[in-house]
Amino acid sequence: RVLLQRARERAPSARVYMKSALLERENKHYNDALNLIEEGILKYSNFPKLYMMGGQICSEDLARDKQNLELARKFYQRGLQSCPSDSVTLWILASRLEEQAGEFDSSLRGGVTKARSLLELSRLKNPKNPELWVEAIRLERRAGNDKLAVTLMARALQECPTSGLLLAENISTAPRVEQKSKSADAIKKCPDDPRVIAAVASLFASERKHEKARKWFERAVVLDPDLGDSWARYYAFESESGSTVQKERVKERCIAAEPKHGELWCSVMKQMENRQISIGDGLELVAKKIQEQKELATVG
Repeated sequence: RVLLQRARERAPSARVYMKSALLERENKHYNDALNLIEEGILKYSNFPKLYMMGGQICSEDLARDKQNLELARKFYQRGLQSCPSDSVTLWILASRLEEQAGEFDSSLRGGVTKARSLLELSRLKNPKNPELWVEAIRLERRAGNDKLAVTLMARALQECPTSGLLLAENISTAPRVEQKSKSADAIKKCPDDPRVIAAVASLFASERKHEKARKWFERAVVLDPDLGDSWARYYAFESESGSTVQKERVKERCIAAEPKHGELWCSVMKQMENRQISIGDGLELVAKKIQEQKELATVG
């Protein structure tokens, strides 16, 4: 804390303010964290992560009430106005907040409608962005609008035909009878995208073609060792279908690779309670989440 205070006085930067606020958040000093965020925004108004953290503190750490919903909304609105060219994550956070608004105020209705409108606006302002398309598709799936999700996926692939993120999502959410053809199409368009390769590996695993699955998971982690999601999918596969030796070998290699990216990986590792955990423990948590998602999909 003292070091960060000195840094703010002698060599201030947006990142120093973010780290200062994060330290207070980790110690549950939420008001101090919010004060530092406001101070940082005054000096570095075009740094999106300050608005993101402000909104997340109000929506995730403080009481879920109407007042904190409004505070979180304001952080995201200000961020979208101040950082128009670097705002994809802010749009997604703002949309998820509206989707969950009923949890803050039971009198509020139409959360999905508001979230959908925000994502439509976000795509107008950020065309050809796969992350925003995937979020819109998942919003409809969460709301039970599967037909609309399929329509959105078709539109998304027209706009972003070579997006590994969209093609992998298309494989994993397609009806079982269509998954093979979707996989072949994705491999043709993105032969070296680790997300596509891992999605194909997961398909082989679901068909109990273990050797093929292992070969494709191996290819995914070699293509991009920094992508934590591929390691976690590989580890979940070996936990279920491989030997203890094979499972531990994947864990050792993941620890050595020190992955920093991946949608699921970051969503777990950046949770406040997980910020100090080791890569090995993080791998266990992400693999467990993958297993839970798989079980939910089977039940669904």
